[in-house]
Formats: sequence, structure tokens, C-alpha cells
Amino acid sequence: MENMELEVLEKATTKDLKQKLREKVLRLKKERNATIVAHNYQNVEVQEVADILGDSLALSKAALGTGADVVVFCGVDFMAETAKILNPEKTVILPVREADCPMALMVTGERLRQKKKEYPNAAVVCYVNSSAEVKAESDIACTSANAIPIVKSLPHKQIIFVPDKNLGHWVQRFCPEKEIILWQGFCTTHIRVTAQDILNAKEKYPNAPFIAHPECPPDVLDLADHVCSTSGFSSYIGKSKADTFIIGTEVGMIFKLKKDHPAKRLIMPTEQFVCQTMKMTTLGWVAHALEVMEHKIEIPEDIRRRAEKTLWRMMDISKDHPNAVIASY
Repeated sequence: MENMELEVLEKATTKDLKQKLREKVLRLKKERNATIVAHNYQNVEVQEVADILGDSLALSKAALGTGADVVVFCGVDFMAETAKILNPEKTVILPVREADCPMALMVTGERLRQKKKEYPNAAVVCYVNSSAEVKAESDIACTSANAIPIVKSLPHKQIIFVPDKNLGHWVQRFCPEKEIILWQGFCTTHIRVTAQDILNAKEKYPNAPFIAHPECPPDVLDLADHVCSTSGFSSYIGKSKADTFIIGTEVGMIFKLKKDHPAKRLIMPTEQFVCQTMKMTTLGWVAHALEVMEHKIEIPEDIRRRAEKTLWRMMDISKDHPNAVIASY
């Protein structure tokens, strides 16, 4: 009985603390004239206080339309950098300095410059999951949602695609006229799911469509009923008549999908679908960031301007593809 009472007390204390932190965040947000944006992979407690939820580029673009002076970016470093690139006049804060993206770290500006010398006639397409320096060295950016139309739009026959080899493999399937020169980078979270994980899930839920993010390995994508960016999961579920879905991306996505589709059953095919750096940001760190105004994102202006051009080239082309999503395979 004593252990049970302690457990109840601990839960009550945790709930009370979270409520106080939540109130503090909302108060400081108002005082700082701040907008809190959170990626779909963030902890639930962070998503609950966010003004805007979405994928990395959608969040950065959304910040353009706010009257906020401060953008608290709950995600990883390259995302906060992208927000700063597009919103240079705003103060952009990353609550946890160590929240980085292992895939983005797999390519540097120096290494990309060396690769460009090897393929002088190639265009460089960088996934938005890359640093400001890498964006500055690229010709155009892409997201997982618009990568195919972006690559197709280029007149170049050779494309250096950085840093995600799995997304690059996926693009190659739909662009046979191009030579995609793959960078050997990958998402350390999506790489963990195996084809066997999916086969096991399909055996248990034979009528459940499998929706996969294109950062998954090629043999996993071969088993998908639909492949799309994080922004595409909800729309696919909403249009489907199925009641159960196998979700092929980071577990944080479940929060938004459950909000959008409370009657649907959502299955994770593996317990390995957890991005540890995304989960570093907690409600406490968001409160701390707003209170002391750290960690501010700063980008050298010459790099920022070149990276901004890379992003705007992508967005200009995407206007021709307003509903661009990666096709089913």
C-alpha cells in the first residue's frame, strides 16, 4: 500500500510541475512576443504548448507570417538555422544547444566543395536536413515532399544529392533520366527499421496500409503502400477507408495523427523509431529558453544570404507544384 501511495504522490507532483511549467511558458511567450513552433517529432508536452506544429520547412515558412519578435524552435539545430535564414530580423532560439541532427552532420561545406570539383557539371540539391553552410554551397534545396519535382525541374543530367542516400535512392526511381550522385548520409532513426519489422507488422495487421517516410531504407520503401513526408501522413490517413495504419516514421508523429484522426488505430512497427536528439527538448527547457533567451541562432550574413537563395529557389519552383507530394510506389 505504501508503494502505491508513493506512486500516486509522484504522479500528482509530476502533473502539478508540468502544469506550472506550462503556465510559465505561456506567460513568458506573451511577455517576449514569442511564437513557439514544434516539429512533429517533439515530445508531447512540447507539442501541446506549440503555436504551430509541422515539418521543418513548414515551420520556418510559418514563422514568416507571424508578428512575433522571437521564434522558439523546438526541433534540432538545422531547423532553427533554416528559420533564421528565412527570418533574419527575428530572434530565433533553440532551447537545447546539443539538439543536433546526425544526418545533417554527415556533410560539411568543405567536403561538399571537394565533391563539386569531382562533378563540375552537376547541380547540387540539398535536403533541408542540412546546415546553413551546406545550403550556401548548394544550387537548390528540397524537402522529402518536393524532392522529385525539384530534381525533375533542373536541366542538369548529373545531380549531387546531399546528405540522405535513402531519399536520393527514392528520387532516382522517378528520375531515370538523371544520374543521382548519392552522398552516403542517412537518418540514424529511420535507418533502424527493417523490412522484417514491416513484414511482421503486416502479418499481424494484414489490412493495415503501411505509410513510410522516404528516409527509410529502400527495401523498407518497397513494402510501403504509400511513401510521403511527415506532412503527408495525415492527409493519406484522412482519405483512406482503412481503420488501422502502420506508421513508418518517428514515434512523435503519433501525437498529431491521433489529434487529426482519433478514431484510427496507429501501429508502430518497431520500438526503435525514436530520435533521441528530438526528444532532448522538454517543457522545462522551453521555459528556460524563454526566461534567459538562449540559445540564439547566429549565422554569418554571407552564408545566410547564399543559403536563403537556395531555399527561395526551391520555394519558387514549388509554387508550380502546390500539391507536391511523393507518389505512391
